[in-house]
Amino acid sequence: MSSSVARRSNPTAWAAFWVGLLGLILMPIPLFIGFVLGGGLSLVAAVLVVIALLKGLARSGAGIAPVVFAGIFVLLTWGGISLGGGIVW
Repeated sequence: MSSSVARRSNPTAWAAFWVGLLGLILMPIPLFIGFVLGGGLSLVAAVLVVIALLKGLARSGAGIAPVVFAGIFVLLTWGGISLGGGIVW
């Protein structure tokens, strides 16, 4: 690969995607297990989303799609927890 061809991947974006998805999947487990596991993973994913978004914007948009999906996963997890997911149901 020549030096003029820039690498177009963003590994932080994919890490945010998979951690956010795992948090969303684990969130519905009742009795505070989902709150701790899903909520904790969604907090980690939220930090990774910010880092990946800044990296992606610095690389002229590389890996923005997984960042957007990871952000949606984080918001869905927080919304589910606010409705009682992982705590009551």
